[in-house]
Amino acid sequence: MAEDRRIRKTRKALRDALVDLVLERGFTALSVEDVTQRADVARATFYSHFRDKEDLFARVTADLLAELDVRLRPAVRENAVGFTGRPILEMLRHAREERDLYRIVLRGEGDGKPLRMFTDACARVAAEEFRGRSERNSVVPRIDPEVLARAWVGEQVGVLQWWVEHETPPMPAEEVVRMLLDLALRGRYWATGFDAPV
Repeated sequence: MAEDRRIRKTRKALRDALVDLVLERGFTALSVEDVTQRADVARATFYSHFRDKEDLFARVTADLLAELDVRLRPAVRENAVGFTGRPILEMLRHAREERDLYRIVLRGEGDGKPLRMFTDACARVAAEEFRGRSERNSVVPRIDPEVLARAWVGEQVGVLQWWVEHETPPMPAEEVVRMLLDLALRGRYWATGFDAPV
């Protein structure tokens, strides 16, 4: 039990050091030694947990995605028939709590691998939900669920990236969700101020 606590404490120290240093210098400029010094962890201890700094960043991203999944699953289940916006609201709330980590992931640090991990995981969940919703409601999708999921997640990631880069969010999460809900239900044509085409 004490060892588990020590491992969690060490990993948290390494995670925090990685995030801080990437924000200060960028991922490419970092070495394992920089991270271990900032975390006050021996290099041998680092290598007992991770192969290299890329492995650490991938693990930190995987942990972020696992936390996000726990938060999103209940909200996704509520979305059984239509888009309520609750999953996006939960993602924005999580991003507010983990702002610095979201910033480095969404900026594409680490040669973009963490961003691809994030996008792929979100697209996988979205595609499953789009397929499931179609089946539950006996409808045939007009757009392939994979394409639809990638388009949907791309919009969310773009908005999320813009939102977390501000020290103070440019607008409340609830307002962002309301706008995205309107966009999802009414489309871009309506969103840009035009009436429905004849």
